[in-house]
Amino acid sequence: MPESKRDYKVGRLIEKYSLDAVEDELVAEWTRDDDERASLRDLADEFNRRLLRSALRDSDSNPHERDVAKVYRVLTDDNVSSGVRLQSRRELEQVGVDVDALETDFVTYQAIYSFLREYCGARYDGVSDEEQLESDLERINRLISRTRAVAESDLERLDSTGRITVGDHKVFVDVQVYCQDCDSQYPLSELLTEGGCDCAP
Repeated sequence: MPESKRDYKVGRLIEKYSLDAVEDELVAEWTRDDDERASLRDLADEFNRRLLRSALRDSDSNPHERDVAKVYRVLTDDNVSSGVRLQSRRELEQVGVDVDALETDFVTYQAIYSFLREYCGARYDGVSDEEQLESDLERINRLISRTRAVAESDLERLDSTGRITVGDHKVFVDVQVYCQDCDSQYPLSELLTEGGCDCAP
């Protein structure tokens, strides 16, 4: 176990924003064994909303929970227009919030995971959504690599036996997913890591 929680971004931010109680809450919400258990992405979003709430309070604002949730969505949701996001940033800056610094402090679910597992020593026996996605992505990437290797081997064999002629070449295997509902197309790996297509809420 590390000597200090400052070895982790989440730990440094807990100290920076005086969020002492949040550490136990993160562990409890991630390890609870019922339908209300929070995913790592949920925990990252909630942690980031706490950072935003703390920044607003430090600027002498008294934000309501719904306002914090709305501002956070505007800052982080890819479906929000650039104009709306710019307006929200300006409003935050007008009350004294350093938006660039705040967004740099926002954490990913991987940062939450590292902090919970490595510093807090928390364990969850079940398979989280993120862990399942990572496992599936690794399996798919292995299949892609295998397909590429087989194609390269067959091309070399066919070329060496004179059945085809091919110069210096590279083999690419690209798996794309096209969603007819939202008319969007993604590389499979991007679709999995982003949590879905444009249909996703």
